[in-house]
Amino acid sequence: MMDHLLIHANDDVLVLLKDYQKGETIEFNNQVITLKEDVARGHKIALHEIQVGEPIHKYGFPIGFAKETIELGTWVHTHNIKTTLDGTLDYEYKPNQAAATLELEQKQTTRTFKGFVRKNGEVGIRNEIWVINTVGCINKTAELVARLGNQEGYENIDGVYHYPHPFGCSQLGDDLKHTQAILSNLVQHPNAAGVLVLGLGCENNYIDLFKEAIGDYDARRVKFLSVQEAADELEEASDLVTEIAELAKEDVRTELPASKLKVGLKCGGSDGLSGITANPLVGAFSDRLIAQGGSTILTEVPEMFGAETILMNRAADEQVFTDIVEMVNGFKDYFIRHGQVVYENPSPGNKKGGITTLEEKSLGCVQKGGFAPVADVLPYGGRVRKNGLTLVQGPGNDLVSVTALAAAGAHIVLFTTGRGTPFGGPVPTVKLSTNTPLYERKKNWIDFNAGELVEGKELNELADELLTYVLQVASGEITTHNERNGFKEIALFKDGVIL
Repeated sequence: MMDHLLIHANDDVLVLLKDYQKGETIEFNNQVITLKEDVARGHKIALHEIQVGEPIHKYGFPIGFAKETIELGTWVHTHNIKTTLDGTLDYEYKPNQAAATLELEQKQTTRTFKGFVRKNGEVGIRNEIWVINTVGCINKTAELVARLGNQEGYENIDGVYHYPHPFGCSQLGDDLKHTQAILSNLVQHPNAAGVLVLGLGCENNYIDLFKEAIGDYDARRVKFLSVQEAADELEEASDLVTEIAELAKEDVRTELPASKLKVGLKCGGSDGLSGITANPLVGAFSDRLIAQGGSTILTEVPEMFGAETILMNRAADEQVFTDIVEMVNGFKDYFIRHGQVVYENPSPGNKKGGITTLEEKSLGCVQKGGFAPVADVLPYGGRVRKNGLTLVQGPGNDLVSVTALAAAGAHIVLFTTGRGTPFGGPVPTVKLSTNTPLYERKKNWIDFNAGELVEGKELNELADELLTYVLQVASGEITTHNERNGFKEIALFKDGVIL
């Protein structure tokens, strides 16, 4: 097992892979480095003296500049390094730097999984019934309907779930449209064998208006009930759920190519190893799935700041490049409109884990997208239109971004974490630990250990294992911890006036 790591030959810092005490020494590159203070695993030390104002490189890119002179062996963190980020920027389209094809060759044979083919041709990996409420006033009613449904023990149904949220009433303009977009996409999600939409009756997002947002739907599988109009809403709702279950019990899994699979890519509770283990692993997985003709989805726009040109230079064409620029600068404008600096990140937990600046966090974050060309860019609430790598507008907030990924069409979300979280979205949420101690300590949270990458396992080997694991999850052979624990939640992006 390695004790320290130089990520890129041009880096000014060495990442420590275990806790070191002041006075301990490291032999590196024909020199002996004596640590000036205690430094925790995942944090960085200077490889040479760095003068005030000089850039500091990690991953081969600047992650900020020195606020003071930093001596060899000194801990490099928030006390002596400052971000270089500020405001919106102008960008230049460089098509000669865009990735034309994946380095990874197509696998010898097409990988497959077993899923459910829906009437509209979409593919699902679970046969669940979802209760979607148009407004937060009836969260508890929806919860009780789902509980009653699960007590019935419907045949061939993976569970009845509801997704509480506080919105749908007193919202105006784009804010209401955002809520409708996410909820309508969940209604159409193929992991749901059927959906019961519950409305109150007096909300802004009333059922007839919400139907317009949903568009075409299978009336046998999507039912509606306005609870103000029902004499006994629980009885009527339960009857509708039973109608759906009677149809869905006939659904069967069939063998399908991996090209039908859509996987969301997310990181949360990141640490100093996120950009070294779990995120590169997910990137290698993404390349493999895309080489099979499948789709991956990346969001968390604020965590692209400082690394956005890496994605821009991989734009499939100039329109995609322009869309990425508008997405990035648009989110920076959103910060500025609210009087917030665009670099108010990383979080306290990120910093404790070894991440110092937003540039550093972003350079680790974008690695989840691998090396594939960026095929498309979607607004918040958009649904995947093209195979390959898609970027979706959305914040870094774990609950909001996982919900956006599911609403965009992700069957599964791969969620990397160095600190740990029990959260799960409405779709299977695979937690990948950046380090082995977290995997061993949080057995009820973590599904897959990426920490093996600093313990001797090769990236290609572990990426192949992850692809096989994901296909098993998609086939229903493996359930994730969030599914087994019943941790399935949503959260909606709020940006507007509440009446």
